[in-house]
Amino acid sequence: MMIASLTISKNHERLLILFFLLTALYISNPVSAQTEPRGLAEFNQKRIDYNRSGMLILGSWAVGNMVLGGVMAGRTSGETRAFHQMNMYWNTVNLAIAGFGYYSATREVPSGEFWETMRAQQSIEKILLVNAALDVAYMAGGLYLLERGRRLENDQFKGFGKSVILQGAFLMSFDAIKFAFHNFHGKELPEIMNHVGVTTNGIGLLITF
Repeated sequence: MMIASLTISKNHERLLILFFLLTALYISNPVSAQTEPRGLAEFNQKRIDYNRSGMLILGSWAVGNMVLGGVMAGRTSGETRAFHQMNMYWNTVNLAIAGFGYYSATREVPSGEFWETMRAQQSIEKILLVNAALDVAYMAGGLYLLERGRRLENDQFKGFGKSVILQGAFLMSFDAIKFAFHNFHGKELPEIMNHVGVTTNGIGLLITF
């Protein structure tokens, strides 16, 4: 059992390094370097850029797991093979989500409307919190499969369980990092609203010369 665990760690070491490198790029996004008060359209553009970067990270993780899983599933057997097979299956879905999310982010036009901005910001934060709760459920399901596999001495259940635990842990870290960035970004809204006021045409941006 210990040998299998060490093998799993080795096989995913490079993928985890890739994840952290991409996260570093996500953190150092040049859009976040702005310090002057910005309008709502710029605020929304930054949110869109965060989403697009996040989908690139998720897609890279998915492709890496699918390639590694495809190679290792053909070279291993038993529990280890089942582990890599589930990684492949699971990340097929991740890749589809990442592709759709990236496409949606590239198509979204940053709004300059206040209420639409508020709805979009609240929506992304709620989605990430719900996703984090689902990630915990995934890990719990993986633990159940692993324990059931041990009781029944079923290598497939054990391999699948370990895979689901790993993928759930990754997604939880991914969603937690994304939530932290979006939540921190959302705190810029009060500063932006200091430059927004009511005009004869409704809510608008006040520019002081």
